[in-house]
Amino acid sequence: VLFRSPGMNAAIRAVVRKALSRGLKVKGIYKGYNGLLNEEIKDMTARDVSDIISRGGTVLYTARCAEFRTPEGQQRGAEICKKHGIDGLVVIGGDGSFAGAQKLANLGINTIGVPGTIDLDIACTEYTIGFDTAVNTAMEAIDKVRDTSTSHERCSIIEVMGRNAGYLAMWCGIANGAEDVLIPEKYDYDEQKLINNIIASRKAGKKHHIIVNAEGIGHSEAMARRIEAATGIETRATILAYALSYANNVLSSPFSFSCLCSKLACWCLTYWTDEICWKRFSFINITTYRTDKLFHNVLILLINII
Repeated sequence: VLFRSPGMNAAIRAVVRKALSRGLKVKGIYKGYNGLLNEEIKDMTARDVSDIISRGGTVLYTARCAEFRTPEGQQRGAEICKKHGIDGLVVIGGDGSFAGAQKLANLGINTIGVPGTIDLDIACTEYTIGFDTAVNTAMEAIDKVRDTSTSHERCSIIEVMGRNAGYLAMWCGIANGAEDVLIPEKYDYDEQKLINNIIASRKAGKKHHIIVNAEGIGHSEAMARRIEAATGIETRATILAYALSYANNVLSSPFSFSCLCSKLACWCLTYWTDEICWKRFSFINITTYRTDKLFHNVLILLINII
């Protein structure tokens, strides 16, 4: 699970400052569910979130937590929330984070989810925190690889993250004008078709061939060796990996992605304090709002984890 999506700090900042402006107390859990079980919980002030809006990663850190996958760990997490007087959780993350939040909700802890993943694989939302920055970061890298590829008359396979979803690869492939885009939703593993396309492009006079490969397909280095052996064309693999999830926020068009992250976070606070009826685990996205039960005194920030 990817839990370091660029834009998370903007969301954290917005939640803290919006909550404080509405008279709520705010606590931060460091290192996600692992930090929850170890009670790494700290009161948050406006000063704690100063100058973080454009930084990548998360100031609250993150960690995987095998214990929280168990019913015993989930029960202990709920008890710790109650011990610290926590009325509700803001969970910023992907499906792993949301799965944990749902377990806490089932144990009586009010939760709301703000989608944050570079994979864009969360249902019911058109955009997720981190995706825009990841696309822009990948596009810049692919443009640089293309220049080298053209100079050396190479075929280049660029592997981007995305886990089992091909959105990141597809968006990058379209935006960069890649010759081939391989995504798990469609790829039939017919490498000969790919090889024929490369040979046809070279015969047509193309000096490079860019293949954007999704993480869900993977094996880029082995694929590069097979393509080079079959075509005689020098082929190199570049795996962008965590450069995409740790990147600093970038300005997207027509709006700043940091603004979007801040809006998502502020919306969740607005719906909490406007006395809307909640339904245990809620999910905030760009177009849909669902809620659970009004939160009262203490709000906690929880960044993804398992």
